[in-house]
Amino acid sequence: MATFALIHGGGSTAWDWHLVTPVLMDLGHDVVAVDLPIEDENAGLEEYVRTVTAAVGERQHIIVVGHSLGGFIAPLVCEKLRADGLVYLAAMIPWPGETFVDWWTNTGHDRERVNSDPDVSFFNGVPDDLAREARARGRDQQGEWMSRPWPAEGHPTVPTMAILCLDDQFFPASFMRRHVRDRLGIEPLEIPGGHYAALTEPDAVANKLDEFARSTASNRQGATQ
Repeated sequence: MATFALIHGGGSTAWDWHLVTPVLMDLGHDVVAVDLPIEDENAGLEEYVRTVTAAVGERQHIIVVGHSLGGFIAPLVCEKLRADGLVYLAAMIPWPGETFVDWWTNTGHDRERVNSDPDVSFFNGVPDDLAREARARGRDQQGEWMSRPWPAEGHPTVPTMAILCLDDQFFPASFMRRHVRDRLGIEPLEIPGGHYAALTEPDAVANKLDEFARSTASNRQGATQ
């Protein structure tokens, strides 16, 4: 089966995936999730990519998954690892040459009504104990890279899936549908849950990833026959 390289969002940790991981493993997959060096202001996207690729090592049949800000990192990891597939989960999708800072206005997100209370915008639907744990594990997102152009020339030419979360208050479903269509030219798949669906709907997240892994495996097998 596949090896999933799971990339967390801004200010966060690999712990975000701790409920999705066992479901994927029960389905027969391998999982790699690491903490990115986001608190190091001198660490750029290259360091983020090296952190993930070093953890993946020599594993095969890689599918890279980026959540939220992880959408800036996942395609770079995908190219470096020559992965079999790429998944954006409630994720930012950058244009070549676009900065993280400019993404918000370029996509029209700055015109969305987003509640300033993180309990609403980020943690809606997350059980209190998990929300407390997530906040306790939160880290200070640093990095000059956020004001520098995204370095890729384009998105990887591999099977790609985007998942939007219907109850997401930070990246609302209507915004994400438009964002995915504009930037990837595909239709997003929809699951219940808010921005942290990995904490509220781990089975739904894992099942979509499993379905995607099986489809990429079928494509791979068909290409070799």
